[in-house]
Amino acid sequence: MAQIVPTILTNDKNLYLRQYGLYSTFAKRVQVDICDGIFTPTQTIDVSNAYHQADWAAMDLHMMVMSPSQFLPFILKIKPSLCIFHAETNENLLPTFATLKQNGIKAGVAILKQTFPGRIEPYLKEADHCLIFAGRLGAYGGEADMMQVEKIPIIKDLAPHIEIGWDGGANLKNVRALARADVDIINVGGAIANASDPKAAFDELTADLEKFGVVI
Repeated sequence: MAQIVPTILTNDKNLYLRQYGLYSTFAKRVQVDICDGIFTPTQTIDVSNAYHQADWAAMDLHMMVMSPSQFLPFILKIKPSLCIFHAETNENLLPTFATLKQNGIKAGVAILKQTFPGRIEPYLKEADHCLIFAGRLGAYGGEADMMQVEKIPIIKDLAPHIEIGWDGGANLKNVRALARADVDIINVGGAIANASDPKAAFDELTADLEKFGVVI
């Protein structure tokens, strides 16, 4: 069954700490978005500030950066459960994936809307997770491009083992459709972060997933 994962996207370290602590009271995983201001139009907190406590929810680190290798020392120190890099960076990701795995960190590859999965088959073969990015880089909100779900069977055909993630515009209008499309991890940013009660928003999204397969 698909899982809702709250996403943190901020350039404020104190807000990051408050959100991670809060989300850890009701979620098992949290995705932290790191933007370098080069690959993305905006910049978030630096990965060196992506603090993580042992009793917090597992960290999925989504690195929206142009040069992945320069961030590896910080990532290995933080040791997230999963680290995702974009296929569209200017580096070969295979050595980075190998380093992550050697250090007990799962490797993920993210693809932008214009990227056809067949072009990154070597990455899919080695990655544990593929994140379909269907929103706006470095920003909450925006409309989910639901046409991107057409990539899922292609990805699964190339890499049957892989976990499928979705990032971009997920909310109550579409999470059940995403689950039906075989998305495993639905990352939710603004629909939780901007809610007056983030836990209630998370619970409502999760409850909607439990209606999977029910005709209403």
